[in-house]
Order: sequence, then C-alpha cells, then structure tokens
Amino acid sequence: MSALSGQFADALAYATELHDGQTRKGTEIPYVSHLLAVCGLVLEHGGGETEAIAALLHDGPEDRGGEATLAEIRTRYGDAVADIVAACSDTFETPKPPWKARKESYIAAIATKSEGARLVSAADKLHNARAILADLRVHGPALWDRFNAGGEEVLWYYRSLCDAFAAHGETPLIDGLRRTVAAIAAEMEACGRS
Repeated sequence: MSALSGQFADALAYATELHDGQTRKGTEIPYVSHLLAVCGLVLEHGGGETEAIAALLHDGPEDRGGEATLAEIRTRYGDAVADIVAACSDTFETPKPPWKARKESYIAAIATKSEGARLVSAADKLHNARAILADLRVHGPALWDRFNAGGEEVLWYYRSLCDAFAAHGETPLIDGLRRTVAAIAAEMEACGRS
C-alpha cells in the first residue's frame, strides 16, 4: 500500500483528541508518541491502513471511555478496526481486575486473535518493552515503582507474550520483541549486581 486515506488522517486527529493531556507512565512524554510509534511499527511490518488505524486507536477504549469509545470507533472506522482494538485491550472494566489475572487472560487470548490483531498487539508490546528497557537503563530498579507489578512479573509477562506470538510463526517483529525482553532481563541482572 503506497498511500493512506483521509480516514487515517481522521483517526490520527481522533487519537490525539482521545489522549489529550495524557502522558507516558512516569514521564512528561505525550501519550500520542506511543500511538505513533506503534503505528509506525505496524506499517513497517506489513500492516495496511486498517491495522494502522487500529494501532492509533488501540488504547482509546481501555484508557478513555471503555465500551462507549469502542462503539464510536466501530461507527467511525468500521468493524475490522474496532475488532482489532477490542482484541488489543485487556479490559474495559473500572476499576481494572488484578494485574496478573488480566495478563494471563491476554496471553491466553493471543491464540484466538486475528493476524491483524496480533500484529498491532506485538507492535504495542515491542514499543512498550523498548520504553521499559530505556527507562530501566536510566532509572534502574526504581522504574518498577511506576507499574502495578514488579520487574520479575513484568519480565514473566513479556517472555510469555513472546512465546504466545511465536506460536503463530516467528517474524522480525517477534524477534525484535524477544531481543528487547532479553536485554531487559540482562539489565535487571546488571542492576541486581550493582
């Protein structure tokens, strides 16, 4: 695909509006930077406009409005986009269920996700893992204070994701995720020795 349509531009504006004022956990980085990075990874790894729009909107319902936001995404961008967004969300409940239960359910559900949903999910997880690695290198173990789980639990989650994604075939994206997770583990070990 060589061009993105006006629907992509509309989704970018909508995503920016949805996440207005939101920053990345523990930083001053505008949240939209994550959405743009995930979208870029999706396009670089073979996704089309449907997956790119879903990448821009993948956190909208979970962070901003739940089922009502998902319904608006369905109306504005269609079932294919909304289905990917729903598949990339681990809950719409408020308050959220316990961390470990949500993550176990998400990992188990990868087996039933569409190829497009797995692509967006893997791109999301790769960007998150890269951010964790970069922040771990700067902040050390204090980084885990930002999370609802400790470093070992987060590492378990990302290793489990790698295995679940790889069950559908190894790709450069999954390889990148696996390498980033290995680097997180090595950094955690180095922090433990210092």
